[in-house]
Amino acid sequence: MSEENTKNFQNLQKKFGRFRILIIGHANACKTTILQRICNSTEKPEIYNGDGNKIDPSQVEGSRGQGIHNIENELIFWCNQKLVFHNSQGFEAGRENEFLQMKKFIADCVRTTMLKKRIHAIWYCIPMDKLNRAIQRSEEMFFEECDPGIGKLSAIMVFLN
Repeated sequence: MSEENTKNFQNLQKKFGRFRILIIGHANACKTTILQRICNSTEKPEIYNGDGNKIDPSQVEGSRGQGIHNIENELIFWCNQKLVFHNSQGFEAGRENEFLQMKKFIADCVRTTMLKKRIHAIWYCIPMDKLNRAIQRSEEMFFEECDPGIGKLSAIMVFLN
């Protein structure tokens, strides 16, 4: 990286702080595994509430290894603290309330004047472990009804096998 590019990158880091990603997908879609690989970690992330206070992991453990997610919580891996992840609770099978919470969260993050709280990208994880898997209604809803910031935010589909 050239000296000028390095300086520009450092200025952006000062301005925006951390890079924030909202990860969306069904329960057991291997979202945490993807985050671990991106951050080169085998550990689970530390979880912080919207005010920056650390949350006891036992408070967010669900049954069968699935977490109970609050989209407002920040997931941060100790080995890569420049990335902050937000995990939406699954809204498959017609979970309207979770879908509306996710839409509101995206809208709030795009409109905020606090640059350090803005979401920079959305990763929508779609498991492709079943042959001839059809796009499900929850995925259609997201791409039809959710406007990720009127061009201010990238939504990236991540196909998992």
